[in-house]
Amino acid sequence: MCRWLAYLGEPIPMDWLTVKASHSLIDQSLHARLGETTTNGDGFGLGWYDRGETPGLYRSMRPAWSDRNLRELAAHVSSGLFFAHVRASTGSAVQDTNCHPFRYHRWLFMHNGLVRDFPRLKHDLLVAIDPALLGAVEGSTDSELLFHLALTFGAQDDPRTALERMAGFVESVADRHGVANPLQLAAALTDGRRTVAVRYSSEGRSRSLFSCVDARAIKQQYPADDRIQSVSDEAHMIVSEPLVDLVDAWTEVPESSVVEMRPGEDEFRPFTPCR
Repeated sequence: MCRWLAYLGEPIPMDWLTVKASHSLIDQSLHARLGETTTNGDGFGLGWYDRGETPGLYRSMRPAWSDRNLRELAAHVSSGLFFAHVRASTGSAVQDTNCHPFRYHRWLFMHNGLVRDFPRLKHDLLVAIDPALLGAVEGSTDSELLFHLALTFGAQDDPRTALERMAGFVESVADRHGVANPLQLAAALTDGRRTVAVRYSSEGRSRSLFSCVDARAIKQQYPADDRIQSVSDEAHMIVSEPLVDLVDAWTEVPESSVVEMRPGEDEFRPFTPCR
């Protein structure tokens, strides 16, 4: 499976979390502790918001740990909202267009999980996508189809409800094909203004997902680290695995929950697929 992180707060260099943290995303690409696989070497991606209307995007099918351009870019680009992802393929090809995050206009989406028996369900999922969106589907992953289904079901107006409708639709299609427990969904979706993350699975045993409870807890543990001290107390992070080994700094996102990242406290709500 994959590992990912989402950051919201004062602009920081992206390498603080992707490269320099003690259990950074690059470290997780080689030494994941909580994933289904230890190594996530089937590509990576960064998506970030700055002054433009659409987010920047850098994706590569190379392993994150060996890409010098990733380190250079992440060290010199600062952002107050960015996604980062390292991939372990569940069967689709290793190619740039299959790397996360996926982008559509202002929207970014990334995913850890799968659609079980995807080849059997792919046709029904694909034809349900709004025809106006089909031309934007570039790769061959289940994740990219989930993204475009969420857009089809109204993510521009209500991201949480759109994700619930998408999950319910996938489960309904799976029922028709006799596929049990079809969906593993640890995913994040943003348009640069609203950011939601969801932890859900059809069998109730979802992939790991954590939120940063309070950036001040991390800062208190590293008083001499100027990088960490410069991070705003209001910084928010949702991650597949904690980036530093501080138990009090992280809370596990509850099973079947959706999190809205926003200034102040993150908001947790139940996530219920809508059929």
